[in-house]
Amino acid sequence: MTVLTATRPLDTLADFPAIPDGWAYLDTAATAQKPRPVIDAITRAYDTTYATVHRGVYARSADMTIAYEAARERVAGFIGAASASEIVFVRGATEGINLVAQAWAANQLKPGDRILLSTLEHHSNIVPWQLIAEKIGVAIDVVPLTDDHRIDLDAMAAMIRPDHRLVALAHVSNVLGSVLDARRAAGIAHAVGAKLLLDGCQAVPRMAVDVRDLDCDFYVFSGHKLYGPTGIGVLWARADLLEAMPPWHGGGAMIDRVSFAGTTYAPPPARFEAGTPHIVGALGLHAAIDYVEAIGLDAIHAHEAALVARTRDALSQINSVRLFGPETSAGIVSFAVEGVHPHDIGTILDESQVAIRAGHHCAQPLMEALGVPATARASFGVYNGAADVDALVRGIERVTRIFG
Repeated sequence: MTVLTATRPLDTLADFPAIPDGWAYLDTAATAQKPRPVIDAITRAYDTTYATVHRGVYARSADMTIAYEAARERVAGFIGAASASEIVFVRGATEGINLVAQAWAANQLKPGDRILLSTLEHHSNIVPWQLIAEKIGVAIDVVPLTDDHRIDLDAMAAMIRPDHRLVALAHVSNVLGSVLDARRAAGIAHAVGAKLLLDGCQAVPRMAVDVRDLDCDFYVFSGHKLYGPTGIGVLWARADLLEAMPPWHGGGAMIDRVSFAGTTYAPPPARFEAGTPHIVGALGLHAAIDYVEAIGLDAIHAHEAALVARTRDALSQINSVRLFGPETSAGIVSFAVEGVHPHDIGTILDESQVAIRAGHHCAQPLMEALGVPATARASFGVYNGAADVDALVRGIERVTRIFG
């Protein structure tokens, strides 16, 4: 069995007040628990410094505007953007993908064009493209998986065509934890002139991301999976793409001048941020980025890789357990127990104070490809340690005893 150097190598559990002693929270891929610095930043913003942004001429509004835009700068630095003006605040990755679909694809694609996805995509990276396909008359093709459940880039290279205008892929699978070779995917896409969108929800909490180094064209992620608050997310896009995209929501803040004769729009990113933004959410996201960078993304990735290895090693020794995904994955292990529905697994584990996700994980096409209706999923965060893995394994052993 893989041995960790300490029970909790990152020594962060005390930072998370919502995790009581003895509770193994293994559902971070769904949403991460929040560390005290994030909670404090949100509380402080509402309690002592709150005001609107971009509009008030009084001092507190000006100060909050500075803090809000500093959060944008922080995000830009965190993912290697060339400029903060490439960062659009959205409600989450789902809204970011829909923004690209409605403001870029709906205006750039034409009947007969094609979009390329993969078998393991989250519904949020499938349904928006289906809506566009139905509206415009474009086709969607699907890249299969390798035997160890990674996106098959050899197959992608063989099937991509000049009429593929967009490729949209998960940087890290939310079910399997498999990590995409994003630079190779970008090279394949760009060779035929296609743009590449990456869903980074499961990547940014677990590994260092540099969008320019990855050579993608769009990148999205959600704050709540990065130990930040819900309701805030990020769309990054190349500046020239944002400049060419029309707004997709209308309202305050995104305008240059409004008249009944016609309206002109603000430059990006304001063009895509209609209405009063999630001010405190942006400040909470800033604090979350500070938190994970203080630990170090390389340290987080190594820590979660050790937990994955320990989990897979232990579960592989239980005959009735079937593991999915590659041996090396980014913080996520999906599995099934023969003859037991994943919902029953989750319920029995909950009785033992182990919290996992059970279901199709918003990835029903992947479930069909795996030949199962659902899986059980354990996903790790900076607060997890070997004791949590051991509690999971004991719980699975109890499941097998109950169901024979």
